[in-house]
Amino acid sequence: MDVKSKPTCRLVKPHHTYGGKQGLNYFEGIAAETVGSTGICMHILTIPPGARAKAHMHEAHETAIYMLSGEAHTWYGEGLKDHIVVHAGELFYIPPGVPHLPANLSNTPCTAIIARTDPNEQESVVLLPELDAVVP
Repeated sequence: MDVKSKPTCRLVKPHHTYGGKQGLNYFEGIAAETVGSTGICMHILTIPPGARAKAHMHEAHETAIYMLSGEAHTWYGEGLKDHIVVHAGELFYIPPGVPHLPANLSNTPCTAIIARTDPNEQESVVLLPELDAVVP
């Protein structure tokens, strides 16, 4: 698909997945690479039971999450000292530069829609390996 052509509406069917730097697989969605977006990306993420992301932050963009099903535990903030459980039907906001690590501690998958203000999904992802061991 030529995403550099004249701007127009585009339909994306999330059939393909890609491995994110965070260690999870995302369903391909709205991004600069797929539709030529310039200020937003939106993907679907399913975290399998017992799986978790690598500790990371997005240094230059905001993240908005809508939990479709299940629940995700997220540790965030300095030293990942803060913790929240995001349940189906809830929204969660992550500002730029805030370290975080989501995990699915349940026996069923959890699925979320994730939107970010960076159209390039992986551009401002910064892995924080020194924080991975903070969360068991």
